[in-house]
Amino acid sequence: MKILLFGKNGQVGWELQRSLAPLGELTALDRAGADGLCGDLSDLDGLATTVRAVQPQVIVNAAAYTAVDKAESEPELAHRINAEAPAVLAREAAACGALLVHYSTDYVFDGSGQRPWQEGDATGPLSVYGRTKLEGEQAIVQSAAAHLILRTSWVYAARGGNFARTMLRLGQERERLTVIDDQWGAPTGAELIADVTAHAIVQTRAQPAKAGTYHLAPAGETSWFGYASHVIAQARQVLPAGRIKATEIAPIPSSDYPTPARRPHNSRLDTRRLQATFGLRLPPWPQGVERMLAEIL
Repeated sequence: MKILLFGKNGQVGWELQRSLAPLGELTALDRAGADGLCGDLSDLDGLATTVRAVQPQVIVNAAAYTAVDKAESEPELAHRINAEAPAVLAREAAACGALLVHYSTDYVFDGSGQRPWQEGDATGPLSVYGRTKLEGEQAIVQSAAAHLILRTSWVYAARGGNFARTMLRLGQERERLTVIDDQWGAPTGAELIADVTAHAIVQTRAQPAKAGTYHLAPAGETSWFGYASHVIAQARQVLPAGRIKATEIAPIPSSDYPTPARRPHNSRLDTRRLQATFGLRLPPWPQGVERMLAEIL
């Protein structure tokens, strides 16, 4: 089986290189491309030419425009990468009979209520990022391509920057931290996303009826305040006494921390369909966070 991966050096893409390698011949590209192949999602013609050259059985798109606030001032670029590029990949996947795996986000919803979002719930993105990601989803669904769209939330990895690293740094610099407590979701590890992806690919290739849209996040829920509190508590247990200066973590509303792009208050995702379809059990969110912290502390 030939697998073509875009976004190999992102948080999820890096883990996908590990999880997909046992499944077949893996061609992994970053934006710079390699061997005459294009990995730049803003180059739509280059993407099409690359798929035609590789002729993969599976295309995995782990690349995206993810600068949520910057997208408000760069809507055209965000649309090209998040909406037009997936449409091209879907068209080419259909032409060569490949399965297209694409990652989306809780930002396609409006963040209202407290119930976890189900796959069929009405969408209502609040930001340019959310709108362009939804348009990418819609283009794939409307195409003739076999596909897996995996919506996830609050992605982190030991590699690269993330919220936990920021809290650890600030916790060593400041005595008081303020963290938003009215946005709820589940921190989702890139390792978990990559491993579930590999399982889903194998099963969907064998049983094409399993194709579709799924929600992927660990069990449980927390706020950014709860996430930060857990990170700091774990760091206190591992780091030498006195390294963590923060003695107070204060909860604040989103209104106290305005951003160019509106964030959803409710990012909870209902993952029952994913677990039932693929026979998986998603672990509680602290498990993955603690593993990540063990690597970076």
